[in-house]
Amino acid sequence: MAAPEKDALLIERTGRGDPVAFEELYRRFARPVLAMARRQLGDPGRAEDATQETFAAVWRSARSYRQERGSASAWLYAVARHAIIDRARQRVEPAVEAPDEASADATTEERVELSWLTWRVHSALERLPERERAVLELAYWSDLSQTEIASYLDVPLGTVKTRTRAGLSRLAGLLEEVRE
Repeated sequence: MAAPEKDALLIERTGRGDPVAFEELYRRFARPVLAMARRQLGDPGRAEDATQETFAAVWRSARSYRQERGSASAWLYAVARHAIIDRARQRVEPAVEAPDEASADATTEERVELSWLTWRVHSALERLPERERAVLELAYWSDLSQTEIASYLDVPLGTVKTRTRAGLSRLAGLLEEVRE
């Protein structure tokens, strides 16, 4: 059985309450989901929380998965993206101890600029078609190669390359719109 069909079957079985299927899904997807969360959140602890929230949501909502609407991996990564966004929106707890002096790493203006740039990129990504966005997120936030992405999404390598090129081109255009 090919990976996408196996993933779809695992989600369907999870939707029926099968813990063995859920464990297999976790084994297959936990690493890339955690990597994606780490890249987006920048905090290992918050990334682990987002990963746990992802799989809790998968367990709760697996019954809603419909194979005819898209691949199982795309559905799971969409669930992960929502959990990561929810975690990113939550207030970050302040440090237990405030530093005695200001950090020389970055000025307030630099941090604000970086924050603005991050927001612009994430906003532009949300406007991309799902297929292009999924490929870019897997490449940049999960640190997967194009070959690994092709395997996860069960599409030809050429399709991954085309979607990457199209997504980056569209993303550049969206970011230019914001700049003007």
